[in-house]
Amino acid sequence: MNPPFRADHVGSLLRTPEVKTNRLRWKKGEIPTEELRAIEDAAIAATVKKLESTGMRAITDGEFRRDYFHLDFLKELDGVTVSGGIEANPNAKVAEDGFTPPKLSVTGKLKHIKDIQVADYNYLKSVVSQTPKVSIPSPTMVHFRGGRKSIDIESYPDMDQFFEDLAQAYREEIDHLYQAGLRYLQLDDTNLAYLCDPKMRAAAAERGEDPNDLPRTYAALINSVIDGRPDDLTVAIHLCRGNYRSTWFAEGGYEPVAEILFNSINVDGYFLEYDDERSGDFSPLRFVPDHKMVILGIISSKVPQLEDMDDLCRRIDEAAQYMALDNMGVSPQCGFSSTHHGNELTHDDQWRKMELVVDTARKVWGGY
Repeated sequence: MNPPFRADHVGSLLRTPEVKTNRLRWKKGEIPTEELRAIEDAAIAATVKKLESTGMRAITDGEFRRDYFHLDFLKELDGVTVSGGIEANPNAKVAEDGFTPPKLSVTGKLKHIKDIQVADYNYLKSVVSQTPKVSIPSPTMVHFRGGRKSIDIESYPDMDQFFEDLAQAYREEIDHLYQAGLRYLQLDDTNLAYLCDPKMRAAAAERGEDPNDLPRTYAALINSVIDGRPDDLTVAIHLCRGNYRSTWFAEGGYEPVAEILFNSINVDGYFLEYDDERSGDFSPLRFVPDHKMVILGIISSKVPQLEDMDDLCRRIDEAAQYMALDNMGVSPQCGFSSTHHGNELTHDDQWRKMELVVDTARKVWGGY
């Protein structure tokens, strides 16, 4: 079976103590980049073996080299500026290093001036025996949070040119990853999920955006990035309502975006959060076409409690009332560490949940 797999995962894993400690030392200037990278290499190699031992066939590097799932990638695009986050908001849930999520803006022409993930992919490829997978932030992440106001008017008086330059930058990075051997890519997208939340939709309208039209705009943007890709490059998209230290930021079922999400975005598969009532019911899956996969995120990466396999199987049966069981898989609802801080559970909790994903897939689909 090609990816997405019956048992799959979103990508990020809890950082090892060595990675967390030494990344903080690196930020303080106490160790050089080369030393940090060697520590990351060793941690990734060990974690890959652990991940493969669970039975997982999609293998990531746990995003061990990132602070944030999106900003570490996006800030490497020429024209993107990341600011703030140095002083902690006193009302925020503050981590040990005092950081809160920085803000992103477009301050110049967008260009792909260097490879961003290729070196990381090459290392991952060298230590896996299963399918290496790379997750990168969806291109929509450059637009939604700030909208028009966060994009320099002098650089982009015409928003059509903004979207074209953004798509071109992404096309170049993805092409370079493909040339390096990548065959399984995931786009991490919070914005389409945020557009399921009435409060987030209202905030978008206050910024001058039409929340009913934005899904079409984002579908066109994503398609302009991935259309024309090689036949053997699988692209999936993960929708997330927020995942920071076991907290979340949005809620609401997929109905407001479902028809466009499943029929107008030309990806091969979807990773959908379905771990609790915040995500609504399974009825939006009726829009999923026969040739696409949906990976049900029914195992929580936010809490330590281990789900009951019989309950998971019942939920998969419920989803199968709306789409074909053969077109489904199972995964955690999100990563375990979308930021370097990690969610509020232990490494043992994480691995038990990954094993549960694989065991559930074997029970439902057999012979996995």
